[in-house]
Amino acid sequence: MKPPPPVRHAARARQQAVERRDLAAAQRLTTEILAQGWVVSDTTDGYSLQPRTPLEPAGRSLADYTTLRLGGPARRLVRAETEAELVDVVREADASGEPVLVLGAGSNLVVSDDGFAGVVVQVATRGVTRDGDHHAVAAGEGWDGFVLDVLSAGRVGVEALSGIPGLVGATPIQNVGAYGQDVAQTVTAVRVLDRTSGRVRALTPDECRFGYRHSAFKGSQRYVVLGVTFDLPVAPAGRPLRYAGLASHLGLRVGDLAPAPAVREAVLDLRRSKGMVLDPADHDTWSAGSFFTNPVLDAADAARLPPDAPRWPEPDGRVKTSAAWLIEQAGFAPGYGEGPVRLSTKHTLALTNRGDASTEQLLALARTLREGVRERFGVTLDHEPVLVGVSL
Repeated sequence: MKPPPPVRHAARARQQAVERRDLAAAQRLTTEILAQGWVVSDTTDGYSLQPRTPLEPAGRSLADYTTLRLGGPARRLVRAETEAELVDVVREADASGEPVLVLGAGSNLVVSDDGFAGVVVQVATRGVTRDGDHHAVAAGEGWDGFVLDVLSAGRVGVEALSGIPGLVGATPIQNVGAYGQDVAQTVTAVRVLDRTSGRVRALTPDECRFGYRHSAFKGSQRYVVLGVTFDLPVAPAGRPLRYAGLASHLGLRVGDLAPAPAVREAVLDLRRSKGMVLDPADHDTWSAGSFFTNPVLDAADAARLPPDAPRWPEPDGRVKTSAAWLIEQAGFAPGYGEGPVRLSTKHTLALTNRGDASTEQLLALARTLREGVRERFGVTLDHEPVLVGVSL
């Protein structure tokens, strides 16, 4: 379908506004183009125009889009299947002042029972472009499917991150990690929409400011992740094993090497044993994964923990300990809780929906755990999932 002359004229005027850095005019013209049923996006040689994706009916429950199966209705929901659609829906909402929630697979999301009073943009972009060892991956690609494809091609670097639910675009936000690996070890660039300028650009790893389960994206609304580039070389074995439990499962020691496919299978075994591989029939997997991050303490605070508390020294002199250990030692065993929200029977870091729970009930359990750990050990646990319309 060819855009009509008024749309083409507005797109040319917008391009001129972008070139002279008149962002207000560019946003106004973007909104005008959208109102006529088209989306405009920047390209390396100018701009492109595509028909606008229709919105889904209002009031769709966000419980249908989260692994916790919790959350109230969205005022608007749109599925963005191309980068251009994703960029322009966000630009349109920003120009009009409408709140935006960018939705991936919903595996790290806790949504209010009241829902979200704005537009929810479901990221459904696809595509992987390979250039040597570099893999540029669209934000909407499924993470574990990408990992499997990479390992099947003889490449390494993400094998210990197997079985993690969610989309590629979510991985740099909290620097997803498990079993001694995190994505910061392989990310070379993150392509984003910078909502402060309205421009698309690529951030370097230094600009991403990766840390333990943290990045420049976490807790900020400035960026929308559009794609991630990874450096994943071909190698006969995976990265050196850094997690004792994984090494033991493989019959090896920390620092040893193992074939990446074998590491993947071992990781999947361990994740299944903890209810961390999604299974609709298993309510222990109706969760947002680990609800709390492992605390990283200064040396003095770590010294006040019991002698048998897990301790992992950090490069900056601080000490990481186990949130799961703290929760259990504070008196909360697997399966703790009453009614429709309980700890997983397999893993004390997962708060689960047993079938007919509410978000408020989930948060009540989370507060009980946090207070219990604080009273027993003087350590305040930080939540890992993104909270939408609620707080602890």
